[in-house]
Amino acid sequence: MRNVILSMLCILTYISANSQNTLSGKIINKENQEGLEQVTIYFPQMEKGGITNSDGEYKIEALPTGTYKIVASYIGFLTFSGNITIEKGSNTLDVSLLPSAIEMEEVIVSTPFHKLQRENVMKVEFAKLSSLKAQGAPTLVEGLGSIPGVDVVSTGVGIGKPVIRGLTSNRVLVYAQGIRLENQQFGAEHGLGVNEAGIESVEVIKGPASLLYGSDAMGGVLYLNPEKFAAPNSTEGDINLNYNTNTQGLNSGAGIRSSGERFKYLLRLATNNHVDYLGGDGNRVTNSRFNEKDLKAGLGYQATSFKSEFRYNYNQSNLGIPEEIGLQTTSRTPDLPYQKLDNHILSSNTKIFFNNSNLDITLGYIGNNRKEFEDHHHHEEDEEDHEEGEEDHEAHEEEGHEEAALDMKLNTFNYNVLYHFPEWNRFETVVGIQGIHQTNRNFGEEILIPDATTKDIGLLGTTHFHLDQNNDFQVGLRYDHRQIDGKAYGVSGDEGYIAPLKRNFNSFNGAVGYKNNISEQFTGRINIATGFRAPNLAELTSYGSHEGTNRFEIGNADLKNEQNLQIDLALEFQNEHYEFFLNGFHNSIKDYIFIAPSGTFMDETPVYNYLQQDATLYGGEIGFHLHPHPYDWLHIESSYQTVFGELQTGEALPLIPANKLTNTLRVEFNNAKGWWLRSNAFVSLNTNFKQGKVSTFETVTPGYSLLNAGLGGDIQFLKKSMNITISANNLLDKKYIAHLSRLKSDDILNMGRSVVVGLNILL
Repeated sequence: MRNVILSMLCILTYISANSQNTLSGKIINKENQEGLEQVTIYFPQMEKGGITNSDGEYKIEALPTGTYKIVASYIGFLTFSGNITIEKGSNTLDVSLLPSAIEMEEVIVSTPFHKLQRENVMKVEFAKLSSLKAQGAPTLVEGLGSIPGVDVVSTGVGIGKPVIRGLTSNRVLVYAQGIRLENQQFGAEHGLGVNEAGIESVEVIKGPASLLYGSDAMGGVLYLNPEKFAAPNSTEGDINLNYNTNTQGLNSGAGIRSSGERFKYLLRLATNNHVDYLGGDGNRVTNSRFNEKDLKAGLGYQATSFKSEFRYNYNQSNLGIPEEIGLQTTSRTPDLPYQKLDNHILSSNTKIFFNNSNLDITLGYIGNNRKEFEDHHHHEEDEEDHEEGEEDHEAHEEEGHEEAALDMKLNTFNYNVLYHFPEWNRFETVVGIQGIHQTNRNFGEEILIPDATTKDIGLLGTTHFHLDQNNDFQVGLRYDHRQIDGKAYGVSGDEGYIAPLKRNFNSFNGAVGYKNNISEQFTGRINIATGFRAPNLAELTSYGSHEGTNRFEIGNADLKNEQNLQIDLALEFQNEHYEFFLNGFHNSIKDYIFIAPSGTFMDETPVYNYLQQDATLYGGEIGFHLHPHPYDWLHIESSYQTVFGELQTGEALPLIPANKLTNTLRVEFNNAKGWWLRSNAFVSLNTNFKQGKVSTFETVTPGYSLLNAGLGGDIQFLKKSMNITISANNLLDKKYIAHLSRLKSDDILNMGRSVVVGLNILL
């Protein structure tokens, strides 16, 4: 007992001593030596910082001793990044910021070293959600399609999945609230289950990231950053509303954030409701309607050498599954067939700071319940009662008149423990252990995958070496083990029987990268990385006809790991008024899993088998951004992306996006005085070229161009700040079908003209 009391006293003494450590200083404009107000100065590892006052002065208290990265950023100035050693007592740091038309840089958190993009060895795409929303996309996933190298495979508007350089579903890993998102992502007919509310930004790793994230990250990672807590001793709130003329869509939400010296919390509510969308021919696509409810909450505690936060997200979605152009209605209740999804995400992140090192512990739970309702499971009703039946759809379900044909519950526990060693001789090193424990259970008449348990464990180590001002290296190694235990389904010998499954998958993966600052404005990066993916349960165990596919799928219990090797080259030139980038990649995949017809039939339905064959993907992105002097308010942007994918036999891979050219003209104005603070406008032309190299199950897609435009601004009204946006997509009401639309086989058009009006009020 005496030892315990002494230990507690030592800890309290350590915390108390560290709580007296402060950092203060002044941030000025380097050109005129005047103090800058509202500059954010921030410790990325501690997620702690402050904001300068009207004189450019700041003070950050309760800092642990040690050496940490610090970042100072402000719109219109080049972001400052450096290391500072916090010693006991008072510490001082003055910073001079240089005016620049280059957009403000952000700290990249999807890689373990928390650096600015210009300091990263690995190229990571970054986009603020506010920028994506300003373009008028009806959902988060649709907005992601504007990032170079990223596309969307969609089923109407409500259901979509990201495609990174030709790879999607289980080959692209999604992270939300700092944990890997597990929600039956093997199926292209199932969306992310994440609402845009409460998401601050998105980062995209284009290429193998198995070193950092394990299986399923062989094609890349989509990392969703949640909104931050409020600054210490402050409370913020907002209300936002959006209306989409095409879908009569109503998006609404409200949030509040508050922080004291140590405790902080946030709460956000959102709803999303759309009717059937209008195609370019003026017809509504029957049952493309969807509605969504979303709740996000967070609670945080931050002491001097310890911080912890808990976040919870509940998302409920009702998604119609469109099949034809039928009854023209503006009902907001999905008709049969439709999906009902309930998604719970609970996560915790704890960081403990030692002298020059820290321990980062992330734990998570995801509960995903997926239900699908189909016509033959619905009670009999007369044609004249159809409209009444639509209105009472949810009531029927509650009364037990409707049962889910498919009812799956997926429960996943995540853990991720990383230890950041003290920096030694310019080496920054991180080691860690990651894993999941996952169970899948079926409660409906139909199954897509059997009841199963999946266990993952991975060990990793990675090092960043800063040789000098111009040269940086990064290297890492990882080992993973996955065990899948699938239960038998049905009776042996009967149709539909699925045999029990017990498989183990192992893989070693590595990555090496080099960044060279060729000159002050020119940077080159080269990265070589391996990745892997264990086959999913659908590929291993399928046996039956899947709704909407018109095929009888038979899995292969002997499938091996997919293993890939990708080489990435990135070149960037950037000065005050001109930016240029060139990205190229070559991705070789060993034992790529695909599905192909066997030439036989089962109950008059063609039989398809899961097979493996080596495959290759290659391509890249090129673009520039011009903001000429002295017209810094003018921005001219252009980007082009291309991907090619084929099997070893020369047959094209499926779901390879068409080549795309995007040209944008954008203007931005800032007004420090008066009621109109900031304004912006844009017009863009997105050209998708003909996709003529298609797989056996696809058809050629003609090229098309879409004209988009928008304007917006920040105003001060009744002492409240407001942001107003108006954007128009497909302004010319073009009739087109995207190559990655799952409705293409039914000749169903994509969305026609849509105008979105948005209002965000800061309280």
